[in-house]
Amino acid sequence: MGQIGLSKRAGSLKPSSTLAVAQQARQMKEAGEDVLAFAAGEPDFVTPERIRAAAKDALDRGLTHYAPTLGTPGARAAVAKKLESENGIKGLTPKHVAIGVGGKQCLYNVFQALLDEGDEVLLPVPAWVSYAPQIELSGGRVVELSTDAASGFKIKPEQLKAAITPRSRVLVINSPSNPCGTMYAPDDLRAIARVVGEAAASIAPNLVVVTDEIYEKILYGGRTHLSPGSIPEIADRTVTVNGLSKAYAMTGWRIGYAACPGAFGLELIGAIDKIQSQMTSGIATFLMPAIEVALSGECDAQLAEMTQAFAKRAKLIEGRMREIPGMRFPSPEGAFYIFADISAHFGKKAPDGTAITSALTFAQALLANQKMAVVPGEDFGGCGDKCIRISFACSEDQINAGIDRLDALVRSLTLVRRACVPGHRRSR
Repeated sequence: MGQIGLSKRAGSLKPSSTLAVAQQARQMKEAGEDVLAFAAGEPDFVTPERIRAAAKDALDRGLTHYAPTLGTPGARAAVAKKLESENGIKGLTPKHVAIGVGGKQCLYNVFQALLDEGDEVLLPVPAWVSYAPQIELSGGRVVELSTDAASGFKIKPEQLKAAITPRSRVLVINSPSNPCGTMYAPDDLRAIARVVGEAAASIAPNLVVVTDEIYEKILYGGRTHLSPGSIPEIADRTVTVNGLSKAYAMTGWRIGYAACPGAFGLELIGAIDKIQSQMTSGIATFLMPAIEVALSGECDAQLAEMTQAFAKRAKLIEGRMREIPGMRFPSPEGAFYIFADISAHFGKKAPDGTAITSALTFAQALLANQKMAVVPGEDFGGCGDKCIRISFACSEDQINAGIDRLDALVRSLTLVRRACVPGHRRSR
């Protein structure tokens, strides 16, 4: 029997490097190896009790049947109220909100609803690994806007302006950023909004901003978060995507949402309703009351405690990593990641013989020699092939133990001597 084969679409997809590394580390742990994992972007806290109680009570009340595809009216109203009162996004009603299976599905739905074949999506890179595949699955073409550690992994307004064309359909903003751990200041976002507004009035009338704000509450150093959807120049063309996974320690609950005001927002949410109804329908009905409790502010004290813990960890890991040679990275400003450029160690060799030529080989050497799992940056795009992502969503003891291992690897690397070419004389 000949090869039956799969679709080109399936064949073009790469597995998530984040999940792949986490899985490899998990398998090594299950085999009894002493592995320290710094790969997964998942808080190590338990969901606040009041949220858990709301779901339990909903089960006891028999809320076990189908929910509306985009969520119950109460849950959608809670999202709309939160976005208006906390984020300053005006003109939202429950009908402007779609609740989905995590922020990931919400982003996928948004791209599916917005993009046609060949539409350009402006994507600052390095960026979360799922943006580009989701865009491409929707027929879009990724236009990378490169950043680096020196710029804090942030684009400049003039860089954005130069990249916009009549084919530009979406600008993706993720602040605070996964994988970079940095964020745009409010004035930076206002400057970007001016560029988008000017472009929409001239060369790119269909340009939409998709802003992923899943880490909005995990901020350090007194920083403040600004939602682009609250900026008047672009409010009517901004889709806000968020969820409960990170700030509320609810990754396993898979609750995300997307919202957009105005007539365009109603049209977009209507399209998402049709798309999601053919995929998953709604999330579990007994989760709806938990959404209302989470967004009511009842658990704000617990959220503040978690953020304070992350802030202590951020300070600890930054201080420890500054002492390791050849690590270049901006200070963490939000989320719980450090994205470190380790290219100073390319051209070296690990004790087990691994040649360090990329972020991937560095991560492989770290796992093989020191049993520490980090995410290599290749799949994040841009300069990611020079960087590793370290998640500090773990205890301070694990951070100290892990950085000890990272430091040990770096100090054990030896420079690979290049063989002399016959007849070649070195310059003095």
